[in-house]
Amino acid sequence: MTDINRVNIIGRCTREPELKTIGSGASVCTVSIAVNRSYGVNGEKREEVSFFNVVIWGKAGEAFAKYGFKGQRVSVDGRLQQRRWQDNDGNSRSVIEIVSDNFQFLSFKDDNHQQKEQADDNINYAPTYPAEPELVSNDDLPF
Repeated sequence: MTDINRVNIIGRCTREPELKTIGSGASVCTVSIAVNRSYGVNGEKREEVSFFNVVIWGKAGEAFAKYGFKGQRVSVDGRLQQRRWQDNDGNSRSVIEIVSDNFQFLSFKDDNHQQKEQADDNINYAPTYPAEPELVSNDDLPF
């Protein structure tokens, strides 16, 4: 059986994207994304915010660093990855981050540097079904 490691988030960049070039010459962009969750407790609305570090490699990372900005709404699709290392004091450290396979900017800046949401930002991503199913007769079936 194959394991599955997929992550999809939509949130806002909490800082400007940071682009680096590593020793092999590969480009890597890092950014932090805040994801809000609303829920109710005893009829009272509450919010919780989670912060996720995202890593974007190669040309995609260069594009994110060029066009991404703090406060921008983005969608990220990728996988979770755990990195482990020893710090300067010999302590074991670990971090879990999202390695992006794909991303999409959901907001942009206009000429006046004001942030705008894309027109399709209010799309309902839940599947929609007709109010009443269409009845099909046996004569319409191909078998």
